[in-house]
Amino acid sequence: MLNYLWGAMLLLGIIYGAFHGRLPEITSAAIDSAKEAVALCVTMAGVMALWVGLMEIAQKSGIISRATRKIQPFISFMFPGLPKGHRAREYITTNIIANVFGLGWAATPAGLKAMEELKKLEEERKRCPVGGRKAAPKGTASNEMCTFLILNISSLQLIPVSIIAYRSQYGSVNPAAVIAPSLAATLLSAAAAIVFCKVMDGRKSL
Repeated sequence: MLNYLWGAMLLLGIIYGAFHGRLPEITSAAIDSAKEAVALCVTMAGVMALWVGLMEIAQKSGIISRATRKIQPFISFMFPGLPKGHRAREYITTNIIANVFGLGWAATPAGLKAMEELKKLEEERKRCPVGGRKAAPKGTASNEMCTFLILNISSLQLIPVSIIAYRSQYGSVNPAAVIAPSLAATLLSAAAAIVFCKVMDGRKSL
């Protein structure tokens, strides 16, 4: 859907520019934007390489393992129907930790794996329901899948790496000035997401 929207906006812009005799400006803007996109990609690749490398060091040093153990009570609170020791827990934890540190790109693979494992869990529930926990209707996301998606979207971020990189690329005097506002905004969004998920989960349990 987004591809159609972007395509339509580009096409309308080109047609509008052609009717008003601005095709040279459009051509120049397209070339300049292409150069800027490549430069931005190089900047973001370097920033992400740095932070992903730091995450790897944290994992090798055991920091991630300790954080994973600390976050398990929260995972159990948000996903009461997710069995202990299930593989989805590991991927969900990795995704949350990466999002908290602002590594949205690094969090994506773990998020996809978590969704795959949650889907497998739903298929197992359909084959053999356990403990009265009903599986979601066919074609419907389970409670755990919806909860994970909402948490992922509203995730708390301590360091908005991507935004800092964008601001630095475009010449901001103080690229890190967004840290405090971002922390406040994502803290509120994460709290709202937790409350919403628990309220909706409680309604489904009635």
